[in-house]
Amino acid sequence: MNLDLTNKRALVCGSTQGIGRAVALELAQLGAHITLVARNEEKLQEVISQLDGSQGQQHHYLAADFAQPDELQEQITNYIQQLDAVHILVNNTGGPAGGPITAAKPEEFLQAFNMHLINNHQLVQAVAPLMQQAGYGRIINIISTSVKQPLQGLGVSNTIRGAVAGWAKTMANELGPYGITVNNVLPGATRTARLESIIANKAQKNQTSTEAEEAEMMAEIPARRFATPEEVAAAAAFLATPAAAYINGINVPVDGGRTGCL
Repeated sequence: MNLDLTNKRALVCGSTQGIGRAVALELAQLGAHITLVARNEEKLQEVISQLDGSQGQQHHYLAADFAQPDELQEQITNYIQQLDAVHILVNNTGGPAGGPITAAKPEEFLQAFNMHLINNHQLVQAVAPLMQQAGYGRIINIISTSVKQPLQGLGVSNTIRGAVAGWAKTMANELGPYGITVNNVLPGATRTARLESIIANKAQKNQTSTEAEEAEMMAEIPARRFATPEEVAAAAAFLATPAAAYINGINVPVDGGRTGCL
């Protein structure tokens, strides 16, 4: 099985923490040159120092705020002009705030739409020509299992994640002839800062302990535990490799079996 990413350039978004950071570390171990994309420059420098460079990789970072799509587009366009090739794009950014959909304000949907779908689209438009020239492209979107089954209390997220999945499938159909695949990784409950925040909010709302809320959530998962960011990253990394060349336009749940549909 060919898992070698030597001489491949990967752009990994939201890569200073959680799943994004784990993906960047995994791709670097497989030999890829990594460009980290996130807003906190200090954290970007910290992660850069942790990336594997044993195969002579050259790692870079781009400090960009996904809350400002126009600014991100300008930065990524200028950066891409300095590169000979981009082979892998991992779209990943923090999810919208929780809450029932009936209480969501219209501007919450617009903000989430910009941060997720619009930014993803601009990034793909920037890198796809280079992928076409190389005859190799892997676009991987870190979304959510809500694509398959909406999650309670995440009204805005459920809506926007579904839109991103539909966009990705359409993009997969159009880019497939050029040797470019587009796939979605759907993390379930994963040990990240976002999950800790969700658990803390539930505990406060229900006037219970975080331990009790964790136990209740784990009881819904056949694996009876939360994922680690590294386990989600492994799925994304495989989709980035030559071995995954004929996998295109699919959703890959990494959720310990929690999602109640095929």
